[in-house]
Amino acid sequence: MSEVSAPRAPVALGILLSGRGSNFMAIAEAIRAGRLQGCTIAVVLSNVADAPGLLAAQELGLSTVTLVSKGTPRAEHDRNMVEALRRHGVDLVVLAGYMRVLTAEFLRAFPDRVLNIHPSLLPAFPGLHAQRQALEYGAAVAGCTVHFVDEAVDHGVIVLQRTVPVEPMDTEETLADRILNVEHLAYPEAIARVLSGGYAVRGRRYLPAEPLAS
Repeated sequence: MSEVSAPRAPVALGILLSGRGSNFMAIAEAIRAGRLQGCTIAVVLSNVADAPGLLAAQELGLSTVTLVSKGTPRAEHDRNMVEALRRHGVDLVVLAGYMRVLTAEFLRAFPDRVLNIHPSLLPAFPGLHAQRQALEYGAAVAGCTVHFVDEAVDHGVIVLQRTVPVEPMDTEETLADRILNVEHLAYPEAIARVLSGGYAVRGRRYLPAEPLAS
């Protein structure tokens, strides 16, 4: 009699956001439509009380937590976030427009389990105003990067990148809009890659697992 493995429980995602949460909504829609499987959104957490992304999450019937960061020491705030995420059983933390640098203590609580998306082809143009940086530099190609988060800003191992051409008449706003459209496709795809477990990290390289020899 063959042995049947029990189905693996869905991975619980914890979404961190500070604003409108368009990437969060893209992830939620990908899960709803079945394009992103094997996970659920356990909680949406914001450090801004009136973040539109919180209202969007509530309208979807998702659990939300507000932990206002203003006026709270960074280490204390991040400890509070870790406690909230653990209460909701979060396995993988997904930053979706979360506008604060995470402490080392937070990252130690979720080792190699924090993802971020950045609107440039890292390592080019890290930090704020990446689209403006690309235009000022004269880049012909821009895009987005999904990466694991480490203690440096926009530095962790790259999971996936997608390119966007820079048009001659682009402004910061038009380029940002086109990159964001690509982000909405790239982030669910990158999460699916991580959930699959079919990869290895060697140095700074994310390497998909090699297929088994036939």
